[in-house]
Amino acid sequence: MHGYVVVIERAEDGTYGAWSPDLPGCVATAQGYDERVSRMREAIIGHLEVMRDHGDPVPEPSAVGAFTVDAA
Repeated sequence: MHGYVVVIERAEDGTYGAWSPDLPGCVATAQGYDERVSRMREAIIGHLEVMRDHGDPVPEPSAVGAFTVDAA
């Protein structure tokens, strides 16, 4: 099984947000990039645990990856 892709966005105030296309509603925010990585990992683990506890099907990761393009 591959891991879940996480999209990272920086807000105007400099904080970071993260979400996963395969797990709607699973998000995390943080002041810094490293903190965001840790919080998103915890969010995914918790999100999947709740899904299992409620008997919901856990989606297989379908997004395959992302990259940054420097358009400048």
